[in-house]
Amino acid sequence: MIWSLLAVASAFLLGIYDILKKSSLRGNYVFPVLFISCVTGALLFLPTILFSSAGYLLPGSLLYVPEINSEAHLLIFFKSVLVASSWILAYFAIKHLPLTIASPIRASAPLWTLLGAVFLFGEKMNGLQWAGIFITLLFYYLFSLAGKKEGIDFRRNRWILYMVLATILGSVSALYDKFLVLRLGRMAVQAWYSVYLVPVMLVMLFISWQSRRSSFFPYRWTWTIPLIGITLSVADFLYFYSLSVPGALIGVVSTLRRGSVLVSFLGGA
Repeated sequence: MIWSLLAVASAFLLGIYDILKKSSLRGNYVFPVLFISCVTGALLFLPTILFSSAGYLLPGSLLYVPEINSEAHLLIFFKSVLVASSWILAYFAIKHLPLTIASPIRASAPLWTLLGAVFLFGEKMNGLQWAGIFITLLFYYLFSLAGKKEGIDFRRNRWILYMVLATILGSVSALYDKFLVLRLGRMAVQAWYSVYLVPVMLVMLFISWQSRRSSFFPYRWTWTIPLIGITLSVADFLYFYSLSVPGALIGVVSTLRRGSVLVSFLGGA
């Protein structure tokens, strides 16, 4: 199953992405880091849109971005807002929580995605696939027990709540991805949502700056910031590719993809 291998490769890169995020947020405010990483991702995909429109990339090629109508643009713009909201919550949580806590919470997203895939898309999995998902989720739960050693109260810590909300939004986004990819194509979805993330995050950055203009706005440049956008773009490319493969199950893909917790757990240990 090529789609499952693509999901595993995406998971590895997501783990690296989590480590880069944590490193970039040390001594930095969240919104500048988010904005620069979004700009980096958009710059990677803007040429594919332009070259496809100019005819240099042909239909059927790996990076071809098909033309879409205004309704499709609105659907993708909504995904950008959804992703930005999830990221903002997750970035604040990651800034204030150890990776050994934040990543396992984030990794519980496949459970909600799986339920949505079964009830909304009618996905059916065999016994072996259910067993694999159960074992994977069990390991995610065991990782989360590490939080007790960090002395964090899960019920009273607002950063835990931020990560839980980010996880739920991430699950909704994953289900929405399945709908969009089937309807519009993987490259149209990823290329345009990467572009639309920039104005969405620019608005968020401006609002944040307005609310904090009388206080210090901590920011220092580090090369890990653009690497966030590059790593995530490649991880998402593999993810969307896996969803476009006939027979791909979003419930299984999301579970495999959140195996990124293994990489980030080791990197944050």
